[in-house]
Amino acid sequence: MTDVYTSPPVLENDRYRLRLVSREDCADLLRVYSDEKAVPFFNSDNCGGDDFHYTTEERMMQAIDFWLREYGCRYYIRWSILDKREGCAVGTVELFNRQAEDAFTDCGLLRLDLRSDHETREEISCLLSLIIPPMYDLFGCEKAATKAVPAAKERIVALTAYGFTPSSDKLIGGHDGAEYGDYYVIYK
Repeated sequence: MTDVYTSPPVLENDRYRLRLVSREDCADLLRVYSDEKAVPFFNSDNCGGDDFHYTTEERMMQAIDFWLREYGCRYYIRWSILDKREGCAVGTVELFNRQAEDAFTDCGLLRLDLRSDHETREEISCLLSLIIPPMYDLFGCEKAATKAVPAAKERIVALTAYGFTPSSDKLIGGHDGAEYGDYYVIYK
């Protein structure tokens, strides 16, 4: 099995290419993280109060540098989502095997941040088919969980069509014990 923290895998299909986030993605990702229609769908649970709404290149670069440091510490990988038709990054995927004292332990926790024009059932389904199958082996887990707030109608349709089911369990924050809901789970 490949160690994602030693050799970051590149995942690819005919529509998208996922590779480790890079400082060169700053301008493209600023379009994502400054997109006020997209920000409400980002999962900032247990992220120390960061809402992922960035409006300057400096702040976007700080986030990228932070994500790369976290990757170097083996906490998670954050891939840039490169749209092959557009030739640019249209979002990011964060993924890690979460170890915790709640229902979401030994679970591939997936954060999917997309520019609002890509927040469609078709685009999300295409990305899930790229991410979920290799996730089980890459992260040594039997299930995956991702957040979808009720307003994320297209995301919820894509998740349920792919096989995710809503969970009544709460994710418990490691920093302050806060409870977070709106998670969907899929099992291997």
